[in-house]
Amino acid sequence: MASPIPDLLRSLLAASGPSGREDEAARVWRDAASGFAQVSSDTLGTSYARVGPGEGAPTLAIVGHVDEIGIAITNVEESGLLSFTTVGVVRAEALLAQRVDLLTRNGRVPGVIGRTTIEPGKAGERPRVELSDLHVDVGARSREEAEALVRPGDQGVWRGEPVELPNGRLVSKALDNRLGAYAALEAARRLAEGPAAEVDVVAVAAVQEELGSLGARPAAFALDPLVAIAVDVTYATDVPGGDPRRVGKVELGGGTMIAVGPSLNRRVTDLLVETAEQEGIPHGFEVYTRATMTDADEFQLARAGVPTALLSIPLRNMHTPTELCELGDVEATIALLVAFARRLRRDSSFVR
Repeated sequence: MASPIPDLLRSLLAASGPSGREDEAARVWRDAASGFAQVSSDTLGTSYARVGPGEGAPTLAIVGHVDEIGIAITNVEESGLLSFTTVGVVRAEALLAQRVDLLTRNGRVPGVIGRTTIEPGKAGERPRVELSDLHVDVGARSREEAEALVRPGDQGVWRGEPVELPNGRLVSKALDNRLGAYAALEAARRLAEGPAAEVDVVAVAAVQEELGSLGARPAAFALDPLVAIAVDVTYATDVPGGDPRRVGKVELGGGTMIAVGPSLNRRVTDLLVETAEQEGIPHGFEVYTRATMTDADEFQLARAGVPTALLSIPLRNMHTPTELCELGDVEATIALLVAFARRLRRDSSFVR
């Protein structure tokens, strides 16, 4: 029988946390960390959970961003309908006819996303959905009623509970990247409660990655780690249109994807591969030829440069309310993080 969704992951997925409004999701993460780690946060909202020997030990940073994509209200119309824009990269067709929760000064306000009416005989003339065609309906009859509920700048996220599918597969909003934030913290917990590493391990729930890894930048500067591993999701190639010839074979059930490329430290990557092979941890490879567009890029360039690697979890339906992963791949990622941390020594060097 497939493993159920871990309680912490379920709680993280149920929480709302669009970029810049990660408070609820970050609070869930920090509350879970408080039972075994030294917990802190910074002025942007990034959260840290430190475990390890202390006493001047170098730091391994494990980074997963906790923010999710969403929408932001831009205008309240006379009709009571709401105009909006996106927070992060969201395709208009993924928003049409979806339920949303708006995060307002009065708490959550439910709404639905509708489209400008198309005359029946002209439906074929506008096949493409544009963001300007869409609006949020919160049930208000007028501008005044709507303004009592929401105001411009209020953000929103998709509404819906996680769904368990056969073969340990999971469907939910915000798998990008609550999976990474969960994996980072779970790895830290296992290191705290089992054989410890020689280095301090700091799990990081970074904010504002969907806006350009804005939370990772100050986090990398503050931590100044010996080595860093970013954990994120990546596009699965085992779907129609997926092309393993472009980036490598990225399949659900293939384990954790070890990224290789010029912006990632070769010695760190090699140690991850060696660890996975010797520990029998399922893994594959994802190939980059330029920046990764993840938090790894900010850690790599912090201060005088941080030896950085990237582990990715295969994901279908990226940036939609029905993102889909396989929990076995999440477990493989956690297992590799733990095993890698235990192989680090205080005098480990990744200078090239």
